[in-house]
Amino acid sequence: ELPPSEFMQVADSTWLVLSVVSNGREPPGCQATGVTKIARSVIAPLAEHHVSVLMLSTYQTDFILVRERDLPVVIHTLAGEFDIYREESGECVPVTCDDVSNGFLKPKPAASPTLHPVQSPQTRFCVLTVAPDTLPAIATMLIDVLFYSHSPPREAGASNQDLDSITFFSFSLIEGYISIVMDAETQKRFPSDLLLTSSTGELWRMVRIGGQPLGFDECGIVAQIAEPLAAADISAYYISTFNFDHALVPEEGIAEVIQLLQQRQDSGR
Repeated sequence: ELPPSEFMQVADSTWLVLSVVSNGREPPGCQATGVTKIARSVIAPLAEHHVSVLMLSTYQTDFILVRERDLPVVIHTLAGEFDIYREESGECVPVTCDDVSNGFLKPKPAASPTLHPVQSPQTRFCVLTVAPDTLPAIATMLIDVLFYSHSPPREAGASNQDLDSITFFSFSLIEGYISIVMDAETQKRFPSDLLLTSSTGELWRMVRIGGQPLGFDECGIVAQIAEPLAAADISAYYISTFNFDHALVPEEGIAEVIQLLQQRQDSGR
């Protein structure tokens, strides 16, 4: 319903949302959450089959977005490990490979994915949620932060390996659940009693993927981050955006994360 505008850029693909629901059979001692929890079973196989994904972590759960035209490949790739359902009128209906066999095209062998540079700004972030009935109390502040307090984007292609800070604010409203990511300084502008976080109140550091805007056709970007962190059992909160990908990891583990990703970069050269 948005009117066409020269100021609005729209990707030419239509995307579908995959919600991965655990059956409670994680291996003993598995503590990782977020993108790393589903790295081996979902993200890595899709990357191997040349399926491009967008990743959206929220306070409550994680979602993977795949292009609609890739759905037959996605179902064939994941059907061996997962029970797959589609939502119809609010009901979950089982999906089998036979349902999409007519549209299935055997994927071409995936080229070795590009290993993008990663940057780790010094900014500390909070992952929060808000009860829907208290949202009006922070609406004015939220609008100000979302639309009026941002800094202009950095020049595309500029080298920012020594990035000191980054302006990042994420707000999502999915099926009534609100999820917010903001830096620790911005959090101070909001009433503390209305912002809910985990009992530990941990702070997060960011790893941003890509020295310049990424393309939607490229695959393996999420896997570049998720696989090494999954192997080390490190939780990560992952957000794909129109231009870049961002992974947030617990602050106390940022040094180990940078070391792991640097080793991945070096081995890929």
